[in-house]
Amino acid sequence: MRKIKYNKGRKVQPTLLDYTGVHKYTQTEIQLFVFDAIDLAEFHEIEVAQLQKHLDFTKNNWLNIHGLNDIDIIKQVGNLLSVDNFMLSDILNTTKRTKVDEYHDVLFFNIKSLLPEEDTNNIKVEQISFLLKKDLLVSFQEKRSDFFTHIRERIRTHSGIVREKKVDYLLFLLLDAVMENFYITLESEEDKVESIINLTKQSTDLQLLEAIEKHRDNYNFLKRAIIPLRDSLYAIKSIKDDNIFNAIENNNYTFFDRLHQKSLELLEQIEYDLTTLDSASNYFFSAQSHKMNQIMKTLTVVSVIFMPLTFIVGVYGMNFDFMPELRWKYGYISIIIFMLILVIGMIMYFKKKKWF
Repeated sequence: MRKIKYNKGRKVQPTLLDYTGVHKYTQTEIQLFVFDAIDLAEFHEIEVAQLQKHLDFTKNNWLNIHGLNDIDIIKQVGNLLSVDNFMLSDILNTTKRTKVDEYHDVLFFNIKSLLPEEDTNNIKVEQISFLLKKDLLVSFQEKRSDFFTHIRERIRTHSGIVREKKVDYLLFLLLDAVMENFYITLESEEDKVESIINLTKQSTDLQLLEAIEKHRDNYNFLKRAIIPLRDSLYAIKSIKDDNIFNAIENNNYTFFDRLHQKSLELLEQIEYDLTTLDSASNYFFSAQSHKMNQIMKTLTVVSVIFMPLTFIVGVYGMNFDFMPELRWKYGYISIIIFMLILVIGMIMYFKKKKWF
């Protein structure tokens, strides 16, 4: 179970910026794309001081930052773009839930990117944040990854309509790329759960129950990540209704509505998968109960078979003087044969009744 840790130090100085993620040794790098339908300029590993001369607000500007552990660089970017401190704090605090905020001329959006870890049942988590201003989109990633590689190639090769649109459409593409990770994670979980369900039909090993509970935790974690995303995407509709924030063009709101529908689809699939896990748990316990019943039935049949034999042995073990069978020449073999016939008869009777 993943829990949010409360940092008491943040209450002492509310304006203190502090990166709370795990990638504390990732070097902070800045990448900039400046493009329109005709031209493209691409800059790598540039300094914050160089941004002012490279940004061109007559075109689209995509500023991508890898690594959040260098607080000074994040502050410099915030000052350059006139971004309020509380937004920078939300970018650096990776324990925050997914949300969307509109403040003055800036739209803030953060999202959790989830991917399955290789060779384990764990899920990797990375927070990605976006700042949208007119003709400028800034994305913040905790580390270098290939989530947006295909989008960079589309910009470079002028594929699709990304160069024709404004940066709000680029934000849609980036969010859509992150949401694809949810599908990858969900598919991975479903494959693992399917194999576990098949194993529960062959075994009642307690490790299977532990695996079921682990995947139930993963599904609930996915759910916790998608529900605020669904709410945030729905909140963009209210921004449209306000008719104040103009960094998103009216004809592009429909793209964000598609993302909202995807979030609903993901939640519905998770609910279905959780129901499947419940069925697997019930089947596991039913199989265990059935196995226990079979064992008890076998033990009961054996006990019933030996009850009359024990009675016979008890009768002839009383050692009374006047028991004619004790001195009969064929008494011993006769009792043995009688006991064998009795056992065989009882077994045939139980078989006929299908008691075992």
